Amino acid sequence: MRSTGRSHRPRRFLALLALPLALAVGAPGLASPTTDTAVAPDRSSTGEQNGVGLMRIVVADKSGIDRLNQLGVDLAEYVKPVDNGIEVHAILSPEESQALRDKGFDVQDAISDQSDYARNMAERSAAIRAATAATTATDTLTVLRAEWFTSLDNQLFLNIEVKSSAGTDSTTVLTASWDSGPGTAIGSGGTATMSRFTDAGQYMYHRFSNPVPVTAAPARATITSNKGGSATVDVAKWLGSPRKDPGKHPGKHPYVSDFVDHYMDPTEVTARFTGLAAEFPKLTELIDLPYKTNGYRRNAQAQFGTAAASTLYVTSTAYGSEGGNDITMALIDPGTANAPLTVSVSGTAVTVRLATNGSGAITSTAAQVVAAVNGNADAAELLTANTYRGNAGAGVVAAAPVTQLTDNLKAPASVSREPFQMKVLRIGKHRDGSKVGVFLYCQEHAREWVTPLVCVESAERLLRNYAKDPDTRKIVDDLDIFILPVVNPDGAHYSMYDYNMQRRNLTNYCPASNADPGRRNAWGVDINRNFSVGSVFDGYVGASATNCVSDTFAGPSEMSEPEARNEVWLVDTFPNIKLSMNTHSYGGYFMWPPGAYKAEGREVLPRVDQGTEAYFWTSSDYILSRVQEYRGTAIWPGRTGPVTDVLYSAAGNSADEHWYNRGIIGWDFEVGADIYNPATGRFSAVGFQPPFAEGHEEAMEFANGNIAILEVARAYATDKIQPRTSLEVVKQEPGATAFTFSTSEPANVYYTLDGSRPTYGSAKLALAGMREGVQSITVNRDTTVNWFSIDIAGNVEGNYKPDGQGSNYNKQRVAVQ
Repeated sequence: MRSTGRSHRPRRFLALLALPLALAVGAPGLASPTTDTAVAPDRSSTGEQNGVGLMRIVVADKSGIDRLNQLGVDLAEYVKPVDNGIEVHAILSPEESQALRDKGFDVQDAISDQSDYARNMAERSAAIRAATAATTATDTLTVLRAEWFTSLDNQLFLNIEVKSSAGTDSTTVLTASWDSGPGTAIGSGGTATMSRFTDAGQYMYHRFSNPVPVTAAPARATITSNKGGSATVDVAKWLGSPRKDPGKHPGKHPYVSDFVDHYMDPTEVTARFTGLAAEFPKLTELIDLPYKTNGYRRNAQAQFGTAAASTLYVTSTAYGSEGGNDITMALIDPGTANAPLTVSVSGTAVTVRLATNGSGAITSTAAQVVAAVNGNADAAELLTANTYRGNAGAGVVAAAPVTQLTDNLKAPASVSREPFQMKVLRIGKHRDGSKVGVFLYCQEHAREWVTPLVCVESAERLLRNYAKDPDTRKIVDDLDIFILPVVNPDGAHYSMYDYNMQRRNLTNYCPASNADPGRRNAWGVDINRNFSVGSVFDGYVGASATNCVSDTFAGPSEMSEPEARNEVWLVDTFPNIKLSMNTHSYGGYFMWPPGAYKAEGREVLPRVDQGTEAYFWTSSDYILSRVQEYRGTAIWPGRTGPVTDVLYSAAGNSADEHWYNRGIIGWDFEVGADIYNPATGRFSAVGFQPPFAEGHEEAMEFANGNIAILEVARAYATDKIQPRTSLEVVKQEPGATAFTFSTSEPANVYYTLDGSRPTYGSAKLALAGMREGVQSITVNRDTTVNWFSIDIAGNVEGNYKPDGQGSNYNKQRVAVQ
C-alpha cells in the first residue's frame, strides 16, 4: 500500500535513547538541543557506505517492534519471522545504528545504502540520455529476422525482430502487418503490435513476446513505427518439417508488454499519460484533479554558526524559485569598538553589522541578531530569522561572509517548481458512468520508485493490446478504469533528486524549532495517514498527529493535503467506482481492510462481513496466481489478508477511507517480495529502490496483478449467477447441535431460528474469528432454520425478495438429540 504505511513512530530519541546531544540534533525528528553544543550536519545522502542505509534489525518479539516505534525509529513496511525472533528494517545513519546497538538492539547489515541510490540514478540517467539521443523525426528500422514456421500440431507461427533507431525511447511502438501468401495484400494475413525488449536496462530490439499464430504462410511483412519509420521485408521459412503427432497446444493471442525501461519521475509519468490520451482518444480521457499540490518547492534558507547557542538561521518569505534563492545575508564584524548592532538592506542583500564592546570584540548573541533582523521592516519583507531548534540563543555569534540563501532543490529545470497538476487517465470504451469503475493508484509514498511503473505498465497494456487481444478488449469495453500513477508527485521528485528515502510530501507544517535547513529531509505529511477513517485524530495508532518530523506525520488535520483530497474527489465524483488497488512497496503483501486499530484493547475497525472476506480471499487466489505467472513469485499466505492481521495498524490510510465511507472493495499491493536464494536457503529483501533490473521485474509481475484485478472486476460487473447454499451440521452431542452454511461462491447468508421469514434485518452468518473462516451456530432444541444468500454482485439466491412477501427461501429442520 501500500503500503498501507507504517506504524506510529514518535521521535523521542533524546529522552528515550539518552544519546549524546550532538547525535540527537543531527537526525531528522530528534529532540531540540537546549545547551551550547556542536550543530550536527543534515542527515543526507553521502554516496558512501557511511551514509544513511536501510538496515536489518532482529528483535525477540513484537514488544521489540513496539519499543522501536516508541523510540521513533524510521521503520520500513516489513516484518518477517526468523529463527531467533522477528526481522524488521529501518532507515538509519551509522550514529543511529550504533545508538540502537548501545540500547541492546541487534542491528545487522545494510540491505541498501546510498551507493545503491547512486547506481540507480546513473542507470536512469544513461537510459534517458540514450532515449533523447535516439529520438528523431523519423526513425530507421532494421529488420533482424522475419520467419514463419510450424510447431506442435502443425500450427503456423510468425516471428519478427526489428531494431529501431529510436528504440531507446520507451514510447516507441512498432506494428507489423503481413500478407497471407505470395501475391496477396499486406495486412491480409494479420497485424500485431510488437513488444519492446530490454536487457539489463538496455534496449535490444522489438519482437513478439510469443510467436504469433497465423492461418497461412506469409511471403512479405511491413513494419511501421509511431516515430515515422517503415520497412518491408521478405518472410523466410524457419527450420524443416514439424514433429509428428506433437499433441495439442492452442495458439496464444498476440499480447504486448514491457513498456518501462528506467525509473521515472512524476513529470515523465504524467507526460507518458498525456501522450497515451492523445494517441488513444476513443478509449481514454485525461482528468485534471481539482487540487494542485504545494509543488516541488521550498523556501530558501541559510544557517550561521557551529554551536547551538550561537547559531541562527534565516528563511526567505518567498519560495526559492520565486526569488528566495536570490537573497544574501552577511554578519559583519565592524572592526571598531562600541559599535551598535544594525541591519541594513540593499535590494536583496541583507547586511548585519554586529555589536562590539570597548575592546572591539563582538558581543551580539544569536537571539539579539534574530530580534534585530525580524525587527527591520525591509529585512522582514525578504526573510525571517530564528535561533537554532528552540535554543535561547545566548551564545555570541561569529562574523560570516556574504551567504546566499538556497532552497537546496536539485532537480533539473524540466521539473517544474510550481504546484503540480495531478492527472488521472480514464480508460474505457464507455466512460459515461454506466460501467463498473476500478481505481488503480500508485506511489502514495515517495520513495517507492517501482510503484508508478506498475501503473504505467498497466495502462500501456490495456491500450496497446485492445485492438488485437480479445481479453483486453472485454476489460476495456466492460469497465470504467481510472489510473492515478503518482499520488505524491512533490515527494517523489524530492526522493529522486534530493533525498532518496523521502516518504512524505513536501508541505512543511513544522514550527521554527524544527524548521532549520538540517531538518529539510524530515518535513512533510504521510499521505497514507491523512485520510478520515480510523485516523490518529480518532485515537487509532500508526501515525503521529503532533510530531511534524515523524515519517508517519498525519498532518494538522484529516484530509489536510491536496493529494488526499484528490483521491476522495475522484471516488465521490465517479460513484460507479466499486473496486480499487493501492500499490506500495516493499515486502510482497496482498492486503485489504481493516487497516487500523486503537491501542487499548486492540480495537480494530469493524471487520468486513464474511461474504466480503470470502470474496477477498477467493479473488486473491486468482490475482496472486497471475502475479506468479510472470516469474514464479509467490505472495505468502502469511502476508495475505487484512492489514491489521498481517502487518500492523496504519491509522488514516486510503483503503479504509474508500471502503468504510463508500463501500469500495479495495486491495493493497506491496510489491517487491523477498527473493529466495537456494544456495543459502534464505530469503533476501529487495528494498524500496532495487537495481532497475529487479524493479523492472516487479513492475511486470504486479502489472499482471493489476490486469487480474480488472478481470475480477469484470466478472463482478457481469455476474448474473445466483448463489446456492446448503446447511451443514458440523457437530452433534446430547442437547446441542452446531451447524453452518456452505455457499457456491462468496456470499452473505441471512437466517432466522424462530420460524420467521428471513430479511436483510435478520441475523447474518459471521466470521468465527480472525483468519478462521465462518462461524458455526448452536441450537439446543429442534429448530427450523430459514435462510437466503446474496453474493457480492447483489444476486439473491432463488430470486427471493427479502423485502417482499415471497416464501421461496431455504428451510431445513435441525434436530437435537
